[in-house]
Amino acid sequence: MAFGGTQPPYLNPAIPFTGIIQGGLQDGLQITISGTVIYSNGNRFAVNFQTGYNDNDIAFHFNPRFEEGGYVVCNTKQKGSWGPEERKMQMPFQRGCPFELCFLVQSSEFKPPGIWLASSAPITQTVIHTMQSTPGQMFPNPMIPPMAYPTPTYPIPFFTSIPGGLYPSKSITVSGTVLPSAQRFYINLCSGRDIALHLNPRFDENAVVRNTQINSCWGSEERSLPRQMPFSRGQSFLVWIMCEASCLKLAVNGQHLCEYYHRLKNLPAINSLEVGGDIQLTHVQT
Repeated sequence: MAFGGTQPPYLNPAIPFTGIIQGGLQDGLQITISGTVIYSNGNRFAVNFQTGYNDNDIAFHFNPRFEEGGYVVCNTKQKGSWGPEERKMQMPFQRGCPFELCFLVQSSEFKPPGIWLASSAPITQTVIHTMQSTPGQMFPNPMIPPMAYPTPTYPIPFFTSIPGGLYPSKSITVSGTVLPSAQRFYINLCSGRDIALHLNPRFDENAVVRNTQINSCWGSEERSLPRQMPFSRGQSFLVWIMCEASCLKLAVNGQHLCEYYHRLKNLPAINSLEVGGDIQLTHVQT
C-alpha cells in the first residue's frame, strides 16, 4: 500500500506508517488516505485509529481482506483485547487499483462519511458501521458510505440518479467549495419534474431556503435555522441528507441544520439529484 494522508499531509510515506493526529479525534475532523492496493503475497491491509504508538488500544480498526471472496473487518481493541468483529461482505477495493478513503469523525447521530475509488465506475453500496462512543471517550464514529462517484470535480449544473429513490435510512452527501464571489447555489432532490427538496443557500440574503415545487408551483419557503448561516464564501462544505419516514434530516459539516417534512409522499419516486450554482462540486454520494 502507498498512503498519503492529511492532518498533517504525508507524501509517499513508508509502510507501515504511523502519524500523529494533531489534537486527537474531534467532532468534524476529516482524515483522508489515498493509495494503491499493490499486487503481493499479502491478503490484507489496515487503517488504525489508536492511542499512542503501541496497539493495545485501537479505537477503530478498518481491515479489508482479499480472502474468501473479499470482505472488510471493523473492530475495536481495548487493553490488548479485541471486541466482536463486524464483517462487511462487500469489498470496495481491488488489487492494483488506486483509492481514496475519507474518514469524517462525527459524535452525533449524523455520520456523513466518504470513500472514493480512483476508478471509472462507482463502487457497490457499502456501509461500514463502527463502534459507538461512550461518555469519557474521544472516539466518535468514522464510517464508510454508500455509492460514491470518483470524479475529482464535477460539471455544474450536475445531474445524477438516486438508485432506488428515497426510503427511510437512505442518505445522500454532497461536498464542494463555495466560490469566493458566490451569491447562491442549490441542491435539488427531484421526482420527475417536481422538486421534493430545494435546498438553496443564499449569500445575498444570508439565508438557507428550503422548499418544494409541484406542477411548476413553489410551496411555502422554510428559512428558520437553529444557528448561524453554516456556509461561507470561499470555504468547503459537506451536506448530508438523511431520509426518515416523516422527514429529511439535514446536516452541514457534521452539525445538524434542520428537518424538512416530506411534502411529496412517494419517496421511491424521488430518484434524481441536481446540484448547481456558485460552487465547485467535488464529491457526490447517492
